Amino acid sequence: MYKRILLKLSGEQLAGSQGHGIDAEHIKWIAGQIVPAIQAGTEVVVMVGGGNFVRGNEIAGNGIADVTAHNAGMLSTMINALVVADIFNAEGVPTRALSNVEINQFIDQYTYRRALSHLGKGRVVIVAAGTGRPFLTTDTAAVNLALEMNCDVVVKTTKVDGVYSEDPKVNPSATKFDQLTYDEVLANPSITVMDKAAIGLAMEENKPVIICELLADGNIARAAAGESVGTTIK
Repeated sequence: MYKRILLKLSGEQLAGSQGHGIDAEHIKWIAGQIVPAIQAGTEVVVMVGGGNFVRGNEIAGNGIADVTAHNAGMLSTMINALVVADIFNAEGVPTRALSNVEINQFIDQYTYRRALSHLGKGRVVIVAAGTGRPFLTTDTAAVNLALEMNCDVVVKTTKVDGVYSEDPKVNPSATKFDQLTYDEVLANPSITVMDKAAIGLAMEENKPVIICELLADGNIARAAAGESVGTTIK
């Protein structure tokens, strides 16, 4: 069992079947998936994406500066953190939302000490705004946060049950990998489940990354328990 995990949730996953915005019922289900891990003694830090509202690299251009676009994406992650924290709390999962960008009227600012205090009180900590800087994805921010918070592993949930040689939805005969090295992921342009900067940072600090399917019941708890699930990159 891991003492503390970093769970990366994309904005797309928070939208559920709607494809955009917030699917509250789906987020309630995610809360239920986290509960067994907490009950087993694992502390959970969550990094949220914002693609269900705005993806910075998609709106840049046509008069929108790159930095402005990335800032809009970070604001999207704040919306997600606030809403997900409320839903988790309503479901009986004590949770606090923090942000790497300071907007005190809406959300508490992230500090290492504040996050550690919340974890010590048995709360899930959700962190918004990535690293607080443009041009860095929330994948990279997730690995960075896992290092800062001394998480044992990064668990990134996806649509499929691990990493494949190709997109299994395009090529059903694609090969699934149970385990990969950092070098193998970095050298293979077909593996895009996590951006290369995030994998490179994980490699530098020897932080394992688990890629697994969100919608498989029990996957988060199994990953937190140290069981083999999805694909492990280490």
